Amino acid sequence: MIRFENVGLRYGTGPEVLRDISFTLPPGSFHFMTGASGAGKSSLLKLMYLALRPSRGLVTLFGKDMARVKRTDLPALRRQIGVVFQDFALLDHLSALDNVALPLRMGGARESDVVEHCTEILRWVGLGNHLNSLPSTLSGGQQQRVAIARAVINRPRLLLADEPTGNVDDGIGMRLLYLFEELHKLGTTVVIASHNEALIRRFEHPRLMLENGRLHVLPAHASRWA
Repeated sequence: MIRFENVGLRYGTGPEVLRDISFTLPPGSFHFMTGASGAGKSSLLKLMYLALRPSRGLVTLFGKDMARVKRTDLPALRRQIGVVFQDFALLDHLSALDNVALPLRMGGARESDVVEHCTEILRWVGLGNHLNSLPSTLSGGQQQRVAIARAVINRPRLLLADEPTGNVDDGIGMRLLYLFEELHKLGTTVVIASHNEALIRRFEHPRLMLENGRLHVLPAHASRWA
């Protein structure tokens, strides 16, 4: 699903923020990503969802060498990736349901199916009473749940989430992680960046640990009890 070989990333002429990153994520895997603030988690996620190109090294996604992919082919690749951003990236003029519906409508789904599926997923994340609410009327935690619902509504091949439980209590956080677990069981490859050790340790998944711009891959049992 994803392969990085000796990848480095720098912004402008500054020092590398990621150095010699090498790992492989097989299809259908589930990894947590951890590291202190500034360790490079968000930068690594941006490389994974093609928002950035590496300064050096090889990135392979869905079996394709990203250095050889034409810009015109990038939108089709990105539609196979669900992303939960830290800033939510919701459209202010659209309701919660219409924000979640965007990937389905862009894919040409029937409107009756769009409404049914979006209503179901918003109920699952605890927002069944806010289908028609605009983002400006929702709390930060509620906006985050709308963003998560939008990221998973299309059952993406790859789901990348940057601190998806950062603005919710642990009860809602567990519910969201169980949602990611269900997607994983259906075959989606999942990568979740998180600082919440208490939640991470309740799931037995391997960990991508970033430290000073370098990556260490910990097996599932080490991730759970580290």
